[in-house]
Amino acid sequence: MRNGESRDGQGAGPPVGGTRRGVLKGAAAALSLTAAARLALPGGAFAQGAGPEVKGAKLGFIALTDAGPLFVAKEKGLFAKYGMPDVEVLKQASWGTTRDNLVLGSEGNGIDGAHILTPMPYLISAGRVTQNNVPVPMQILARLNTNGQCISVAKEYLDQKVGLDSKVFKAAIDRKKAAGKSVKAAMTFPGGTHDLWIRYWLAAGGIDPDKDIETIVVPPPQMVANMKVGTMDCFCVGEPWNAQLVQQGLGYSALTTGELWKDHPEKAFAMRASWVEKNPLATKALLMAVLEAQQWCDKPENRDEFAAIVAKRQWINIPVADVAGRMKGTIDYGDGRVVENSPHTMKFWADDASYPYQSHDLWFLTEDMRWGKLDAQTDTKALIAKVNREDLWREAAKALGVAAIPASTSRGKETMFDGKVFDPADPAAYLASLGIKKVS
Repeated sequence: MRNGESRDGQGAGPPVGGTRRGVLKGAAAALSLTAAARLALPGGAFAQGAGPEVKGAKLGFIALTDAGPLFVAKEKGLFAKYGMPDVEVLKQASWGTTRDNLVLGSEGNGIDGAHILTPMPYLISAGRVTQNNVPVPMQILARLNTNGQCISVAKEYLDQKVGLDSKVFKAAIDRKKAAGKSVKAAMTFPGGTHDLWIRYWLAAGGIDPDKDIETIVVPPPQMVANMKVGTMDCFCVGEPWNAQLVQQGLGYSALTTGELWKDHPEKAFAMRASWVEKNPLATKALLMAVLEAQQWCDKPENRDEFAAIVAKRQWINIPVADVAGRMKGTIDYGDGRVVENSPHTMKFWADDASYPYQSHDLWFLTEDMRWGKLDAQTDTKALIAKVNREDLWREAAKALGVAAIPASTSRGKETMFDGKVFDPADPAAYLASLGIKKVS
């Protein structure tokens, strides 16, 4: 364990009444929330004489490629462009540190917002991962990216050619356990995206992530070093750490997470709700800067410069080559497979990557309920209504002149690699279809 993170979800939050099927089916209503019920930003926020309430904010990030839009917004002067020249983009040691500093807020020498695993604002808002289970309201303002994570395995499994079907991995770890050796899978935060991707993959091949393998927490920048000393057998993390593992000859990528679920949601840009409520104009300014940065990041002609920016010492501090290849669509899995122009490359803007679909948040909540990270009776409709601020995203996008704004808060049915279908109109049916789970 590192930085005070626990492996088991960190305590229990208060249950909300009603049957699981009832509350999950009720969540569909959350996908049609209107801005009328929300805190509305004043019109013409950047008209003459109007400007942000404050000139800065403290934003946290973890050393991952998908934090790139925050780096670009800072380096290209986009925060300053929208009246926020004093924004600080601050490196955090782990997702546990990010959580702790968000709980503190900048007034307590913490941070106001962050590049963050999409489920974390929900877990923090529900008090599931905070000290004494005290809720700290958070709000998701944008999705930062889709795709761009991997499940990697140790070099000792190279002959097994572990890939999308984890049954191959199951046979290998069964042999290892029979020899009296432990088997560990690392992820980055309990109930976070990486935890959910590796759990989904393991369970699809008949591996119970809570019984058949030990799940441990390792901060993203420490994954490769821990694999080098044999801490774990596999891990799930974002780039560039999977690419670096291959570059150093310590293991290989079994799969990219886009192969599990094409164009899946990943990180979010989130702020403390109290900061948003106190600074609506500054919130809009931050969003406009981040959205413009996302558009820049996604242009093919900018990918080399993007790689050079994120590799810098103050950001990820890694060789440019460990970033550039996979960002440009070349995936060397490290086991002999090399894919050019991969359809699973990280996206920041294309195909509505930046828009925070509420249906995607509902999938994360459903999976966290599956594994006991959220109470089975969680009122997902109410939680999404509090946390997901897609209405503010729309305001910022309109101010930027974005033409293609999603018409619905739902992307519709989503099909996973194993044929399971998540229908946001009936998440209970999806949950019932899953074989291995904690919830009954």
